[in-house]
Order: sequence, then structure tokens, then C-alpha cells
Amino acid sequence: MTVERFLQEKSQRTVAALEACLEKYAPAPKALVEAMGYSLFSGGKRLRPALVLGACELLAGNDAPALPAACALEMVHTYSLIHDDLPCMDNDDMRRGRPTLHRRFDEATAVLAGDALLTMAFYELAQTGRADAVAALAEASGVNGMVGGQCEDMNAQGATSDLETLQRIHARKTGALITVALRLGALFGDASPEQTTALIRFGQHLGMLFQITDDILDVVGDAAALGKSVGKDQQSNKLTYPAIMGLDEARLKARNAAAAACDALAVFGEDAPVFRALPQYILERDR
Repeated sequence: MTVERFLQEKSQRTVAALEACLEKYAPAPKALVEAMGYSLFSGGKRLRPALVLGACELLAGNDAPALPAACALEMVHTYSLIHDDLPCMDNDDMRRGRPTLHRRFDEATAVLAGDALLTMAFYELAQTGRADAVAALAEASGVNGMVGGQCEDMNAQGATSDLETLQRIHARKTGALITVALRLGALFGDASPEQTTALIRFGQHLGMLFQITDDILDVVGDAAALGKSVGKDQQSNKLTYPAIMGLDEARLKARNAAAAACDALAVFGEDAPVFRALPQYILERDR
């Protein structure tokens, strides 16, 4: 199976489960449920839930036990994007080719929709009876994970920073949810300690790879929009890997992260072919 097909199939599974989940909340305020659905079903690769499902399937031969966890993680990720787009944060008008939630509705609705998705995520995950899974997602999405990384990122903008600081920020802001996707898949797939460690290491390297390629695409895309080659001025506008390391070194670091992610899967032998292909897929993505 190709990575593209894998992501499509897992996305379809996740979307169907999310639709069924949202239907249960029909008695809630209609505008709020509509706003939640607007962002929840706005497209995207749905990499994080695919990792949850893929890891569980790798271990147990079936991804069904991890479906609630995949949905919960996608709810948390979507809430983070809604809040990240707000004027008090990144102040973005567009996401995935259409108006951001606060532009389509209003700021108050966007805040409440994000709040609702976050709390819904933990309610739905708690229905599995797995306190370890609830704790894992809470840790990855909270002050020592994604939210903490977002705070550090905001505080670091416009300030002089170094590679160590950048890596710490992105390990929390981006890497934490990618890593916990593999951890959740391991939990619901009844992984051995060795398998769990391997999947967590894979997630850590994959998270770094994803962020570096994101930074590179931002720099190259901004330059292309201006009709320019990528110069130092484009590389230093934001706190990114190209800004700190230069574009060529950032590309090398991305290749090294991809290789390290593949190496982390050694415990699975010839299994996990899609996971082995995923780092190269991310390395070569153009959006």
C-alpha cells in the first residue's frame, strides 16, 4: 500500500467515526455544532489519526480498538488550529483554502468551538476506559506539550534564539501530538515495551521531520510568491530552522531526521512498510 492510499483509507475511517460522534451532540446549540464541524471536516491529510490507527493495526492486525483515540486526537489537533488562527495568536484569515473559523463565524464562536472540541476529545477517549490513554493525550496536549510549545513559540518571536531552543519548542508544539499518536496506537495495540519505545522514537523523529519540512516549505513558498530566489532575508523573518541554520543545512537535517525515523523501526523487521515509506513521503511533500 502506498502512503497516499494509507492516509486516504485512515482519513475515511476517521471522518466516518467523527461524523457519527458529532451526531450525538445534536441537542447542543446548533451554531456551535455547525462551527465545530466546519473545522473538523475541513480536509487535510489527517496524519495524526492515521498514525494512531496504523500503529494499532501493525501490532494487533486491526485498527478498530484505536478508533476512539484517533478521533480524540483529531479533535485536539483541530481545536489547536482554531485557536492558533485567532487574532490574538497567529491572526490567520485562511486555512486549507477557505476562511478560518473566526472569519467564517466570529471570534467568540471560534473560541467556544475549540473549547468544545477539546473537552469532547477527553470525554470520548474516556469512554474506552483507558486512563493511560487519557493521561497520554493530556500530557502531550498540555503545558508540557503542545500548549507549552505554542506559548514558548509566541514568546520567542522577534527574539534571538538558537537551535536548542527551536528544537525544544517544536518538540512540544508539533512533535508532541505526532509522538502521542504512535503512543496511543501502541497502547490500544497492546505493544510490548520494546515496540512502544520504538514507536515513540519513530514519532519523535517524524515530528522533527514534519516541522523542518514545514519551515522549508514556508520559506520557499514565500519566496516563490514574491518571485524571488530564497535569500537570507526570507530565511530570517520567522523563528524557523532555515532562519537559524540556513536552507541547505535545514534540508540536510530533514534528511537525517527521515533516516533516524526509519532506523527506529528496526524492531519490526520487514513489517511496517508504510511507516518506513512515510518519512520519505514527508521529506518530498510540496504542501
